[in-house]
Amino acid sequence: MRNIAFLFLCEAFSRTGSIVVLSSMALVGRDLAPHAALATLPLALAPVSTMLMTVPAARLMQRRGRKVGFALGAILGMVGGLVGCTALFNEDFVLLCVGAVGIGAVNGFSTYYRFAAAEVVDESWRSRAISLVMAGGIVAAVAGSNLASWSRGLFPEHLFAGSYLAIAAIQVLVLCALSFVRFPVPSQAESRGGGRSLRQIARDPRFAIALVGAVASWAVMSLLMNATPLSMHRHMHSFDDTAWVIQWHVLGMFVPSFFTGHLISRFGEGRIMSGGLLLLALSALTNLGGVALHNYAVGLALLGVGWNLLFVGATSLLATVYKPEEKARVQSANDFLIYGLMVLTTFGSAPLEEAVGWEALNLFALPLLACVASVMWMIHRRARSAV
Repeated sequence: MRNIAFLFLCEAFSRTGSIVVLSSMALVGRDLAPHAALATLPLALAPVSTMLMTVPAARLMQRRGRKVGFALGAILGMVGGLVGCTALFNEDFVLLCVGAVGIGAVNGFSTYYRFAAAEVVDESWRSRAISLVMAGGIVAAVAGSNLASWSRGLFPEHLFAGSYLAIAAIQVLVLCALSFVRFPVPSQAESRGGGRSLRQIARDPRFAIALVGAVASWAVMSLLMNATPLSMHRHMHSFDDTAWVIQWHVLGMFVPSFFTGHLISRFGEGRIMSGGLLLLALSALTNLGGVALHNYAVGLALLGVGWNLLFVGATSLLATVYKPEEKARVQSANDFLIYGLMVLTTFGSAPLEEAVGWEALNLFALPLLACVASVMWMIHRRARSAV
């Protein structure tokens, strides 16, 4: 529990930095970008950097251990925050993009906190440990939104420069928390890798269902969440209102983590993931109900809860698929695909919101979710028929 507690703090600090980024980077990009369609380019570069870092991060941690990898990620995030702060002072869009790469790189490492949680407890506690560490996002929901609002005006002549300075400071806190975590020492077999090939592992229906669920949870959530600040600005909502909505969204993402692990133990990953898909659909329907503040707040909260059930369920299911020597291969492939699709949805959210509007984005999410549910059901049915 000591390790879980400090991993909880690492997750909380990392997510806090992400919330500051989500609350501000699209708006900063809009002010500095040479064209409106490029407003979310810095925001899109963050998951690009994350995606590209997932595989080398997993391999580094396989050979050198979790602590070395997580510490390196925090250092990269600290550099990214400082570069972003400098970009705001110089009103330099290109430098802002460079800073976004560093800020995104840290997530290529911190995305493995949930898997590290499963490794420091007994197998019977695996789903609960994953869920409890991810609950660190609750701290981020409160601290991130308030920090974004407070740090925004830290340097009045350079709005949001203080936000990026805060991101750098947060990574120092991550390094402090990491120093108290005791990770298992990688065995020789684990360090060497080996085991089944990814193609062989992919034949396991549990892997396919977990992968489809995880990718879908992030794709739908990213598309709608990243478009929210732009849509709210278009409909004359204040920045404080936007930060408040994002706060409720993040609370929806992580408050359920206190009981998601218990629900998975009782009902199984499949049913919990199905519930997540249903809540994501309810989120889109709520967003279609109007552009008042309560529509955004309730819709984004449901989006967060649906994401939690679908993603935590998928993570718990994935952890049952691989052997210790295979984990870096499976985890990095899973997260590489997640962030690869996030790149498309993040970069596409601004031009899509501008071209077709908020309503059309939510209408698109509904058949997408129906397609995901159908694919997961067909994989499950085929696996049962083969038994």
